[in-house]
Amino acid sequence: MHRNPVDLALSFARAGKTAQACALLADAGAQGSAEAWMQLAVWYLIGAPVARDLDQARACLAKAVAIGHVDGALMEIALLANGNGGQAAPDWPRALQALDIAAQGDPVAAAQRALLARMALRDDGTPQTTPIGEVLHDSPRLRRFPQLLTPEECAHLATTAQPLLEPSYVLDPRSGQPMPHPIRTSDGGAIGPTREDLVVRAVNLRIAAATGTDVQNGEPLTVLRYAPGQQYRRHLDTIAGAANQRMATLILYLNQGFAGGETCFPAIGVTVQPRAGDAILFDTLLPDGTPDPQLVHTGEPVRAGAKWIATRWIRQAPVDPWTIAAG
Repeated sequence: MHRNPVDLALSFARAGKTAQACALLADAGAQGSAEAWMQLAVWYLIGAPVARDLDQARACLAKAVAIGHVDGALMEIALLANGNGGQAAPDWPRALQALDIAAQGDPVAAAQRALLARMALRDDGTPQTTPIGEVLHDSPRLRRFPQLLTPEECAHLATTAQPLLEPSYVLDPRSGQPMPHPIRTSDGGAIGPTREDLVVRAVNLRIAAATGTDVQNGEPLTVLRYAPGQQYRRHLDTIAGAANQRMATLILYLNQGFAGGETCFPAIGVTVQPRAGDAILFDTLLPDGTPDPQLVHTGEPVRAGAKWIATRWIRQAPVDPWTIAAG
């Protein structure tokens, strides 16, 4: 009985036979296997078990799509829109044109296209109007953007991230093994470049407009789900020793109908009640570039139901999304 070439290539890769695995996939792809080209594209995108090569990844992805790989087509569209597939710059018009073609035969693409049609966007995917926030606290700055997202957009983010959700872990400094996160007890997942479909991309562009920052300075949008009893204990969003520090945080509330889960800023006496579609924005640094201790905050325990949020951490300079979220 012949083994599937992709399964065989994966076994070769696990055994350290990377060159043999790649050759097997390329040969299977040349014989018409879209899955083989797709697997090779993913390896080149994430940089394992081969060195990351975005141009090679795009070439393999194009071959998979040409044979008829539907998920590959959506991935190619995402990379076209966000510019993270080895090309010089994002190309929203071409990505939208490709989505129009995909929507003719793919219900997932059709649903994305229909949602985009209800978003007030310019020709480059940016919002037609700049969202304006209301001041919750002046210094340090804390603002709320009522109804920054529609219910459909909130649902899309949650649905997109759901397959990526996993318990929050950190590495034990003594053993090097994963251990439960001591501060955040939610399930979470980052929507990386290959999953940043045009709806997610448009949301990220809206966040950039609301925050007055470059979209490239934002980390991949991270969706968190809190079950009853889960919480995010007192913390700052800055990263110790980071050369490219987080300068601001925007939190999107994706649902309501749960109990608890307030976002509290004890040092400035502000508590935010989550409302679906709303967002809050706060700076994380003092003028001298050091973390602002007044912005310590908590996500209070959820008492009933499930709380869904999406967080965009914004850095001082552009970030490489592949180092934060692969795929």
